[in-house]
Amino acid sequence: MGRGKKIFLAAVFALCWAGTVAAAPLLKIGAQGHDVRVVQEALQRAGYAIEGVTGIFDEATREAVLAFQRDQQLTESGTVDRATWHALRRRPPTPPSDSSPEQASPASKPPAKAEPPAASSGEAEPAAKTKEPKPAKEKEKKPEKKEPAPPATEKVPESAAFLPRKEVPKLIATAKKYLGTPYRFGGTTPKGFDCSGFVQFVFRRHGFAIPRAADEQYKLGQRIKKRQELEPGDLVFFTTYEKGASHCGIYLGKNQFIHVSSRRGVHVDNLDDEYWKPRWYGGKHIVK
Repeated sequence: MGRGKKIFLAAVFALCWAGTVAAAPLLKIGAQGHDVRVVQEALQRAGYAIEGVTGIFDEATREAVLAFQRDQQLTESGTVDRATWHALRRRPPTPPSDSSPEQASPASKPPAKAEPPAASSGEAEPAAKTKEPKPAKEKEKKPEKKEPAPPATEKVPESAAFLPRKEVPKLIATAKKYLGTPYRFGGTTPKGFDCSGFVQFVFRRHGFAIPRAADEQYKLGQRIKKRQELEPGDLVFFTTYEKGASHCGIYLGKNQFIHVSSRRGVHVDNLDDEYWKPRWYGGKHIVK
């Protein structure tokens, strides 16, 4: 791409962005449309964890906005207000091709000049060989990722408990094994999970075939009206980007649950957290 064309594209991009910021629409959970896509693209290019530009202001978008507001020392509301728009304006998204050509030319020449004086063309070969262990490390990790899950031979019943109590400690241990695994939109493997994909994966590891989506998982077990009735191993559900059960996790006991969020991946949260407490939708008792 020519330099003139790059400048032209950057100018068009900046004009579009400036027009959106001038309008400064208030965006929050549930908002949809072009303005939401603009925010998601801006956050994504600024390095915040948003897997897909969907145009839907969901929990993942809210958490990315919160992280941005925190880094910019703004009021942490999770809502894109005028101040947040202007902060994003100070860091407008730029076409991804702009930086790579400029960095390639200065960065590539100095190393080329630095290597010959080392008087060790022979040292360059060992250096290449030292890179060979990297594939070896990848091979060591691959068996873990490819570790076959036990066959999900038991299709669990709806509206009834199905998880043996003796299996609960093992299931929780499996869930905690993946603490720190990153969030991935639509993810169902250790490379990255979304909330319901993680729950489904953990149960499949123990031979239980449960539905993929959170609202379908909510049909399992017996409804729990009070949180005090929860037992370790039960399922917990929240209302986030849409009405009903749109987020889920596994209850650990002592008011804690393990789940996946877009910003922190697999981690443990408290049911009384200021974000999760008002979004509580219900629990499902599945331990028998």
